[in-house]
Amino acid sequence: MQNSALPLADITVVSIEQAIAAPLATRHLADWGARVIKIERPGTGDFARGYDTAMDGLSSQFVWTNRSKESLALDIKDEQGQETLESLLARADVFIQNLAPGAAKRQGLDAKSLVARFPRLVACDISGYGSGGPYSDKKAYDLLVQCETGFLSINGTPETPSKCGLAIADIATGMYTLNGILMGLHQRARTGCGMAFEVSLFDAMTEWMSYPAYYTRGRGEPVPRSGARHATIAPYGPFATGDGKTVFFGVQNEREWQSFCSVALGDAAIATDARYVTNSLRVANRDALERVITERFAAWTSDEVLARLDRAAIANAKMNDVEALLDHPQLVERQRYRSVETERGAMDMFMPAVTIAGVEPVMGPVPAVGQHTGAILAELAELAAERETVQRSEA
Repeated sequence: MQNSALPLADITVVSIEQAIAAPLATRHLADWGARVIKIERPGTGDFARGYDTAMDGLSSQFVWTNRSKESLALDIKDEQGQETLESLLARADVFIQNLAPGAAKRQGLDAKSLVARFPRLVACDISGYGSGGPYSDKKAYDLLVQCETGFLSINGTPETPSKCGLAIADIATGMYTLNGILMGLHQRARTGCGMAFEVSLFDAMTEWMSYPAYYTRGRGEPVPRSGARHATIAPYGPFATGDGKTVFFGVQNEREWQSFCSVALGDAAIATDARYVTNSLRVANRDALERVITERFAAWTSDEVLARLDRAAIANAKMNDVEALLDHPQLVERQRYRSVETERGAMDMFMPAVTIAGVEPVMGPVPAVGQHTGAILAELAELAAERETVQRSEA
């Protein structure tokens, strides 16, 4: 029984999902009380289970995106599996699928077909490139969509383009899917009607590429690859300090620029140097400006530089690695971990980013393949028996 205080406690989600995008969207729904029934292939399950074995034999990516769900092992191509799925859909509020291109439509499981059959359903199709267009039947994975949308062309050093270290196309798609689901549920609350919609990895990344695309159209040249520096703002990026360490900071406006020069660098005259009086000029003269800053920073340790930046009210950061993140005081002091059960024992996991005062999110177990199959089938059989009894009594 879900906690009724949770925002989505009355929502049931059925998802034929795999990889990252769809599972991430449904996990966010599960975090806030939705019942999520994850349909998996009998035996092997979601192929993301095999991405790695980093967490005591479990996939770190699967564990990240699949807590608090029920796993139903179901062959949706056989008659019994189809009947079971139909029974689930008749009771569901939300349906999501990210099957291979064309597979859902061939089985009548695309969002439009399902909402025609179940008018109160909020249903989403997730695909690589969206419906229509020459790429609609093309398979897509995160890195490939990063390539197609031009992300690699702006990411990396001037010498070498680089993929993002995170599955950003999948993450963007999952979050837009979540957004669409919540809009659909709100629409249904107002009108009584569900909603069919689609989200593609390509469209999600295209939206994220808006700034470099508009910059390129406006300037007639692409945003340059700039490594860890910001391509169009200066100073913004990594700077060496006197103790051999690196600090990061960014100046966002002219008020900050003046404060940075007078307080952090201790020389207000730099702010009025003709080469640096606007951001565009600072970008054009970036090399000279960075030499000035690095020469000043050479006299101080990284801690001293960070303290000076704080006094100047300039946003700054240390260059942490992932191990440092795991023990970050902002996580530890705010208790942003919870213990989550898995088939290999309890593991600490980050809490969802949304914080609601007085409401604790669900941090339920990560299911094994088909762990809840028997219970769900028994539940459906009981409901069918009850319905049959009611129908006989009414007859």
